[in-house]
Order: sequence, then structure tokens, then C-alpha cells
Amino acid sequence: MRHGNRLNHFGRPADQRKALVRTLTTEVLRHGRITTTKVRAKAIRKYVDKMIGLAKDGSLHARRQALAFLYDADIVDALFAEAGERYGSRPGGYCRVVAEPRRRRGDAAELAAIELV
Repeated sequence: MRHGNRLNHFGRPADQRKALVRTLTTEVLRHGRITTTKVRAKAIRKYVDKMIGLAKDGSLHARRQALAFLYDADIVDALFAEAGERYGSRPGGYCRVVAEPRRRRGDAAELAAIELV
């Protein structure tokens, strides 16, 4: 039974799962849009929103939290520089998941694009 287990494990151990989430979050913030599986896109949506929320806060503590999570310090600097003007009036929901019409070749996994609004 899965009572209380709301985390998607992606079939990986905890360290690999955390690294996958951090990498995908970093790449979404770097490129603005990436294509991955639908399950992964839905799982990293909350982490991308969290990083943008930290950037909107703009405090030193928030910057250090973002630096501890994301893999690229340049991405953090760019995010903190532009988040206030880009997302200042938006209360949340900074990214969207758009389903792709095709499936991944090889295992036919559902694909989706996650993009910044």
C-alpha cells in the first residue's frame, strides 16, 4: 500500500532521483523550455516554481538556497536579475506542461514540454 507516499520515485534511488530533479530544473531555467517525459515534467514543475519564488524574494538567504539547489551559479544570477520584472505581478504558476503529440521512440513513453510562462 502507498498510504502517504506522494513522491514519484522514477525507478531510481534517492541520490539519483534528487540529481535528476536538480538537473532538469537547472535546464528549464537555462533554456526556458525542455522536452522530457510527462511524469518528469509534472514532477519538476513545483521545483521550478520554488526557484522563481526565491528569485522574486531576492534576499541573500533566498539566493543561497537557490545556489545550493541549482547546478549553475550563472543561472542563479540571471534568474535573480530578471525574475522581479518578469514575474512581479504573477502570484504563481510560472511554468506550464504541454503534452507532445508523439511518443518517445524506443519505449513509447509519453512526452511533454515544460516551459516558462
